[in-house]
Amino acid sequence: MASENTTAADTAPTKLYTRKEVAEHTDSNDLWIIINNKIYNLSSFLSEHPGGEEVLLEQGGQDGTQPFEDIGHSSDARQMMESYKIGELVEEERTKGNASGSSALYGEDNSSGSWRSWLIPIALGVLATLVYRYFIKAH
Repeated sequence: MASENTTAADTAPTKLYTRKEVAEHTDSNDLWIIINNKIYNLSSFLSEHPGGEEVLLEQGGQDGTQPFEDIGHSSDARQMMESYKIGELVEEERTKGNASGSSALYGEDNSSGSWRSWLIPIALGVLATLVYRYFIKAH
């Protein structure tokens, strides 16, 4: 079943679960979801979720990191979810890209992507300006 692992950061042992164990918890009375390699029991949160129960039920028993990050949850939502945390994935089954949790959301692991998202619109703006000035001066 679940094993325990004590980290230096906290004195309480963290329960470790496998993906197989999480996959057994998929119904509305017992719903577990993996987000950033952490396991959350969202059974009592279903009726409170602003996006509706269906969204959580679709991800029940599996890794919901990508849909969670795609929505762009607020910092308040991220704080709130900590109260539903029941453990973490065993080390062997963790997803490498999500090991740092939400830090990737804030650009620590994805810093090059943030400036690249502005590069194309800026380049197009400069190009449009140059083309406009060329045609105004030429005609």
